[in-house]
Amino acid sequence: MTDHWTLHPDRALPAGELRPIAREIYSHTASLPLVSMHGHVDAAVFAEDQPFPDPAQLLVVPDHYLVRMLVSQGMTVADMGVRPVTADSGVAVETDARTIWKRFCELWHLFRGTPTRYWLEHELVEVFGVTRRPSAETADALFDELSERIAGPEFRPRALFERFNLEILATTDPATSELPHHAALAEEGWGDRIVPTFRPDPLLHVTRPDWTGLVDELSAVSGVDASDYAGYLAALRQRRRAFVAAGARATDHGHLSADTTELPAEEAARIFAAARRGEATDAEAQAFSGHMLFEMARMSTEDGLVMQLHPGSLRDHDAAVAATFGPDKGYDIPVATEYTRSLRPVLEAFGHHPSFGLIVFTLDETTFSRELAPLAGVYPAMRLGAPWWFLDSPDGMRRYREAVTETAGFYNTTGFVDDTRAYASIPARHDLARRIDAGYLARLVAEHRIDLDEAVETAVDLAYHLPRAAYPALR
Repeated sequence: MTDHWTLHPDRALPAGELRPIAREIYSHTASLPLVSMHGHVDAAVFAEDQPFPDPAQLLVVPDHYLVRMLVSQGMTVADMGVRPVTADSGVAVETDARTIWKRFCELWHLFRGTPTRYWLEHELVEVFGVTRRPSAETADALFDELSERIAGPEFRPRALFERFNLEILATTDPATSELPHHAALAEEGWGDRIVPTFRPDPLLHVTRPDWTGLVDELSAVSGVDASDYAGYLAALRQRRRAFVAAGARATDHGHLSADTTELPAEEAARIFAAARRGEATDAEAQAFSGHMLFEMARMSTEDGLVMQLHPGSLRDHDAAVAATFGPDKGYDIPVATEYTRSLRPVLEAFGHHPSFGLIVFTLDETTFSRELAPLAGVYPAMRLGAPWWFLDSPDGMRRYREAVTETAGFYNTTGFVDDTRAYASIPARHDLARRIDAGYLARLVAEHRIDLDEAVETAVDLAYHLPRAAYPALR
C-alpha cells in the first residue's frame, strides 16, 4: 500500500503507441462543462442545500452499485444502512455511520477491476482530497477526514455543482409530482440549470397494486378527472405541460419490453376500465403499457419532450427485498430485449417527425450492432443512448463504440449520460467516458482512418455538443 494515494493521469487511456494520441485527444475534453441530462439525484438536495450528513450517507448508502457488490459477498442491505420502507418492518438496520463506512473500507478489494472502483477513486482523491486508500486500517482516519471536509460550505450540493462544472443537471420526477423543489430552485435563479424529467412509468402499468390510487392522485394533481381513458390521457398531457413549464426537456421510460404497439382506442379504453375494476389480465396490462409508449411518443410530437426509453431490466428480482426496502436496491437484472419489431410501430408513425426525438438505451449489448445501430442509422428521430448501468464501464463503453460506430456513426449517438443517484460520482463518470472515447478515437487516428483534428472535434462533440443537441430547451 502506498503512503500517499494518487491517481495516474493516464488512467483508463490505452497502453502502448495509442496512449500519446489518446492523451492529446482527452486534453481537449477534460475540462469541458458537464451536461447531465439523465440522472436521479433528488432536486431536494439542491433546494435545501444542506451539508451531507456523513461519509456513509454521501458515498455508500445511496449507491446501489456499491451496495449490491457488498451484499453479494455476505453483507445485507440493512448492514449497509439502507432503511426499510416502513418503520415497523422488524428489520435491524445499521444506523451507525462509522460502522457502515468501516464495512465498506474493509471490503475495498472487492471493487478491483470494476467501474465502481474508478468512480470511487476519482471521488475520494479528486473531489475530497483523500490521500489514503480505503482499508480496515485507514477506515477511521478516512471517516474523520471526510466528515470534517464535507461539513464545510465548499462541499454543500450547490457549491459542488459549480466545482463539478455542471452546466445543467436533470432530475427524474414522478408524473404526479408538483415539483415544489424545482419551483423553489427557479425562484433562486437555478431553474435553467436543474430541470425535471417526466417519469410516468407507475401510471402506465395497470396491474401495479397501487395503480388505482396513483390514477386518483393524477386526477387530483392535474385537475383533470382521470377516471376514464380519455380523462387519463388528458391528465397526462396536463402534467407534461406542467413539466415543460418547469424546464423539463425529456421523458423517461423504464419498461421491461420495448414494445410500442398501438391499440385501437376502444380496446385501450376497455383495458383501462377493466384495470379500474381490478380485472385486467397480465396480457392486457402488457399490451396497454406498450400502447402507452406509443401514446407517449405521440405526445412528444405535440410538446417536444424528448422520449428516453431504457427497457430490458427485470426490476426487483428479489421480491422480499423490494417489499422491505423498496425499489432500486441493486436487484434489477437485465433480460434479452428485442428492438427491431418492437420499435417499428412508433418509428413508422413518428420516426421522421420533425418534433420527435427518441433516445434508446439498452442493457442487452447483443443488440448494438444487430438492431439499434441500424435503426438509429436511418430514422432521423432516433439516437442511441450511452452504455447504461452494467455497461457503464470501460470495456462496455469500448464495445459500444466498436459495435455501433460503423453503422450509426458518432452523430447518431447522444454522448454520455451518467444515470446516477450518487451525486459525487457524476464528474468521475463523465471523466471515464471521455477517456474511453479518447482511446477509441486514438485507434482510428493510428490506423489512419481519421485525422487527429477530426478526432479532437469528435471527442468534443461527444462530450459536450451532442448531449446538448439531443436534449434541446423547450422554453
